[in-house]
Amino acid sequence: MDWTDRLPPRDWLTRGVVLLLVVALLTPSVVSAITYDREASNLKPGTIEQPANGTTIISVQGYHFQGQGNKKKPARLVAVGPKGGVKWVYNGSKEGATWFYDVDPLPNGNLLVVSTQRGGTLVYEMNPKTKEKVWKKFLPIHDTHDIDLINNGTQLLVGNMRNYNETTGKNDDRVYVYDLETDEIVWQWHLRNYYDKGAGGDYTNDWTHLNNVQKIADGKYALDPRNMDEVIIVDRNTGEVTTKLGEDDNHDILNEQHNPDYLESESGKPTFLVADSENNRIVEYEKNGNDWNRTWELGSSGTLTWPRDADRLPNGNTLVVDSSDHRVIEVTPEGEIVWEFYSPWLPYDAERIGTGDESNGPTIADQNAQGQYAITGSANLDPGTGKSLRMSVFLSNAFAGTSMQDTMRHYGARWDQVTPFIRPVWMSEYAFIAAIFAILLLIFWLIGELVYQRKRIYDGVKYRLG
Repeated sequence: MDWTDRLPPRDWLTRGVVLLLVVALLTPSVVSAITYDREASNLKPGTIEQPANGTTIISVQGYHFQGQGNKKKPARLVAVGPKGGVKWVYNGSKEGATWFYDVDPLPNGNLLVVSTQRGGTLVYEMNPKTKEKVWKKFLPIHDTHDIDLINNGTQLLVGNMRNYNETTGKNDDRVYVYDLETDEIVWQWHLRNYYDKGAGGDYTNDWTHLNNVQKIADGKYALDPRNMDEVIIVDRNTGEVTTKLGEDDNHDILNEQHNPDYLESESGKPTFLVADSENNRIVEYEKNGNDWNRTWELGSSGTLTWPRDADRLPNGNTLVVDSSDHRVIEVTPEGEIVWEFYSPWLPYDAERIGTGDESNGPTIADQNAQGQYAITGSANLDPGTGKSLRMSVFLSNAFAGTSMQDTMRHYGARWDQVTPFIRPVWMSEYAFIAAIFAILLLIFWLIGELVYQRKRIYDGVKYRLG
């Protein structure tokens, strides 16, 4: 007898090889699960060229699905020390927070926190030392991103979006002032007073996406209707829009931006520092006469992914929330990272304690730093794992010098953006990739078996059906 006669049939050998490949591909996942340290933090410092000049407070939006938060990827507030050490973490899931949005340092050392919960928005003053609420106010409005405390702490300036009224057929997106002493709205302005129905997003749903409101002077409010690609200033007394930056669908200026900060140069020129989110950059515009001139452009799709906040610090650097890269960075006017911290999942806002609320530093023009700058000096860690070399950087390096480099960097950036939300916290990135290949292999195996056994399956079904 030939020794080959002792071997299993070829089809069973094929099945055995495929099974071994599946097991090999799933082995890294098993190892990750066994070696996962539940006490280890996914909050990691990146580049620390110089200690920050104070504690940095980061609001993390967190991950949720259909209103249910993921306890392993929660909304949280994170306090980070000058050298990147975690000072404390406040987990929002304990109080039913779906998302954390704006967080503002108050003059008394406390924090003003905005979080969404089932049925509305909760805004409160929190003592960061005790984590206790000094006061709180629940507002029956949906997905509110920004609320500011104004007029010596007696009133709230509220940005109210996703506010379509089915009864009247009108969109009631608005900015309003709520008096905490009288418990009533004392002033409001609807965005439909200025914008046509056809502007922005879906008029019956998320029309304006008003994500930021800022009191810039007595009776002057800067608003950020993101879906209009514009920043506007409204006069409270007249209800008129006195200033506008941007134009609907003119994405060369702004593209679904977040959290613009109003500054003035030493010569009094109005200036806006803006996280230009969909353009993956930070920009600064200075007004000269009736025109806005872009004086500064920082970053690109290769170094930023959906940034949503930028604050000018007193030292002239800029604190940037790079949301989909799950990090906060402090950069010089020339784009060099001097401080970096990774804070999954989807940071929204960051404030440097001791530097005031929002931007409190010089404009780019006052620093004579006008220009377009790339961002350099990142540690390029993989968010959620703290390991080096993110996929976008790996693919960019792998295809360096070829026509595919930019394309592969783009797809790598999308991978870096999405996978932290769907990858289990205990699974490494490469174990996750291997698991995907294992699942695909199993699917092709199943399809192959169905095709190969189609006659037997057909005959079996036919026999059972008589």
